[in-house]
Amino acid sequence: MRNMSDIIEQYLKKLIEESGTEVVEIKRAHIAEKFDCVPSQLNYVIKTRFTNEHGYTVESKRGGGGYIRITKVETHSKAEYLAHLKRLVGEQLSQQNAKHIIQSLYENEVVTQKEAKIISAVMDRETLMLELPYRDRLRAKILKRVMDVILYSEE
Repeated sequence: MRNMSDIIEQYLKKLIEESGTEVVEIKRAHIAEKFDCVPSQLNYVIKTRFTNEHGYTVESKRGGGGYIRITKVETHSKAEYLAHLKRLVGEQLSQQNAKHIIQSLYENEVVTQKEAKIISAVMDRETLMLELPYRDRLRAKILKRVMDVILYSEE
């Protein structure tokens, strides 16, 4: 059985998809009421599942007329998308953020499920048996190189 966070995530993704503009504005209280949960649960879902690494930008305005605007990062080509992800990677990359980026690659059909699992295995701290920050630096270099290979193997 799926948990409430999964249900809210799927609902928000469906709203974004149905919007036709890749943007959705929601009221925190309205969504919390709809799912009979506290607003902080919605905050958790947005902060963990609608990040840049997942391919989204989030803006929020608090107060009576407040809203949360979730935008799916629109890229016109695989090259733009991969360049966007490479910028997010930077010089260091945590295992958690690597998993988010790999999931985004899979969800956007850049890699297959099998390829995503292979990349994740390579990114795992058990594989990269180094101390921090060297492990995060190596993880960033490996993932950037993987994205380069994906990009150039398409040409």
